[in-house]
Amino acid sequence: MLSTVASALILAERRRLVQVIPGWFIQFLNEWELKVLILLSLTLQILLSTLGNRRKYICKIWIRITLFCAYLLADWVAIVSLGIIAKSTLDDCHKGRNVDNPLDQLMWFWAQFFLLHLGGPDTITAYSLEDNELWLRHLVALVIQTGLAFYILLVALPGSSLLPKLSIFIFVAGLIKYGERLLALFASNSENFRDSMVTEPDPGPNYAKFMEEFTLKKAEGFYVEAAEVIEIPVPAQPSFPNDNGKLIPEAYELFLKFKCLFADAILSFQDRDSSQQYFQNLSPEEAFDVVEVELGFMFDELYTKAPVMHKARGIVFRTTTFSATLIAFLAFVFLVEKKAYMKCDLMITFMLLGVAIFLEIYAVWVLINSDWTHNWLSRRHRATYSSLIIQWFQRSNKRRWSKKMAQHSLLDLCVRGKSAVRLRHQNFLWKIRKLSWIDNYLEKHWYKTLVDVSPALKDLIFTELARINKLDPTALWNRRGSFTLENYGNLHLDWTQEVEFDQRILLWHIATDICYSKEWGDDEEPNCTERKQMSDHSKHISDYMLYLLIACPFMLPIGIGMIRFRDTCAEAKEFLEERNVRSCKTTACKKLLQVNTEVPPTKVKGDRSKSVLFDACRMAKFLLARKEDRWEIISKLWVEMLAHAASHCGWRHHARQLRKGGELLTHVWLLMAHLGITEQFQISQGHARAKLIVK
Repeated sequence: MLSTVASALILAERRRLVQVIPGWFIQFLNEWELKVLILLSLTLQILLSTLGNRRKYICKIWIRITLFCAYLLADWVAIVSLGIIAKSTLDDCHKGRNVDNPLDQLMWFWAQFFLLHLGGPDTITAYSLEDNELWLRHLVALVIQTGLAFYILLVALPGSSLLPKLSIFIFVAGLIKYGERLLALFASNSENFRDSMVTEPDPGPNYAKFMEEFTLKKAEGFYVEAAEVIEIPVPAQPSFPNDNGKLIPEAYELFLKFKCLFADAILSFQDRDSSQQYFQNLSPEEAFDVVEVELGFMFDELYTKAPVMHKARGIVFRTTTFSATLIAFLAFVFLVEKKAYMKCDLMITFMLLGVAIFLEIYAVWVLINSDWTHNWLSRRHRATYSSLIIQWFQRSNKRRWSKKMAQHSLLDLCVRGKSAVRLRHQNFLWKIRKLSWIDNYLEKHWYKTLVDVSPALKDLIFTELARINKLDPTALWNRRGSFTLENYGNLHLDWTQEVEFDQRILLWHIATDICYSKEWGDDEEPNCTERKQMSDHSKHISDYMLYLLIACPFMLPIGIGMIRFRDTCAEAKEFLEERNVRSCKTTACKKLLQVNTEVPPTKVKGDRSKSVLFDACRMAKFLLARKEDRWEIISKLWVEMLAHAASHCGWRHHARQLRKGGELLTHVWLLMAHLGITEQFQISQGHARAKLIVK
């Protein structure tokens, strides 16, 4: 009863609305709404195709916003458009309209392209990991939308025009592409992804048969003994890449073994030993290149149609869709009589066909230019002209991630915030900025800068990881940076070893910033290039770790980092305001060092405020006293803290960052796994086999 009343009220309101809207506007909507939706759908498909794969090496926020909007709108526009055409078709059937009507024929032809658009491009099937979990929803949508398109096709087929016949080709191409998308989502679903790495069940040696023989020999009076024999498999000797051609196949082999890390699975000690042997023979640059290729494969597996397209069936699918679209295009150009159609409708039809051909060609180009194809060619050693042409597309400088690391400086933020205070009475935007969520956004993103991950920084990270791994493999995930301090003896910093990890990041970040400003704050030429380079590396990792603490706290061990950060910022801003320090970080650091920190700040401030500003100043003074090896200590400690953070970040967070241009932390995490620095090696080495000894 209530639903009937509600429906009547909605119908009455709709009629009233129709009466208010001018008739010419309603006529305009009826004539142009479908055409506008077609143009919008084409634009969205082009954006998804061209930007979907680029997000793995572009870390700018504009590409994420653009793709997010396009990804959400693309399906909605296609479904709404298909619904409009289906409704119009039903109305025509009720009215007994002629199926040879030119406008209806074109509209029914257009309907099949929306099924093609629902299939989406090869470069993006999931915007985020969570989209892979919705494969069942896409299965239901596939059934419903394919049913609508097929119904429209059945209505159109009795017509005398050639267009209904051409619709069959587009329908087949759309059905295949939608099926590809569904299969890719299904394969990348977390449960199925994990199940795909489960090996065949191993029942082990036949215990019943062994004991039967054991009992029989013992009954015959023999002395019987069951001796344990350990079978140690000999690991395959990997070839070591000295060029880009060998690097990709070797990286693919490692990817097949180590992708289980992205499903919380475990690795065998055989995998660890072979990986360690391989990476020990690589330079730091080559090691990071291998990891880069592996993570590129992982991105493709999780967010694109790679699980489907880079197999034999994928070649068949792509050949079929390209051929069907090309046949429809050529037939429409040369065989269809066009006099009965309006020029505007013909232009839209040509755009639909032209964009479909372009996207198919672009998909083939991306397929040829991918590391998957390079790997396939390298394994088969093809020397044909076609393989030479394909390898021409393989660029050695191909971008697989952004090679950038974000930077945040607490003192820079406080100095900039202080200079902004002067505008609070001059700019009405100040009040808007002080809204909490806007202020938080500015802290996380507005003041962020980007620097390149240089080869020298990779060298430092790789060398230090290898060194610590030889001395104490468990130090990097258990000791939070204390290993370096213990190796350098008495630094008067023992009190820093027991604090929480987020507090340690803030302490060492401020201390590093003060030391860097004290030494390099003036515009003087550095006396030692190596020393300057080491201090730059320390500063970059320090600012990167603070960025993770502010913008990506989920990638760090659990703590109250944001509370400590804000309390420290509040104390720093108050200190700078009292001393009238404006927009000069070097001056701010000098003022901080002038404060007498003989008494520990915790004795004065208590535990109410979580600020660590003057604790960091005390630390900076100790470090400044060690002029010779200061930056060696700081750089090694930051590498250790970076590795500790990487080892404690869950695989799901690492996987999410792949679609945002990649994170250095993820590359360090996978590199550590290859060096054996992970807790996910839990399968015993070798297989125990019993041997029957009869005497």
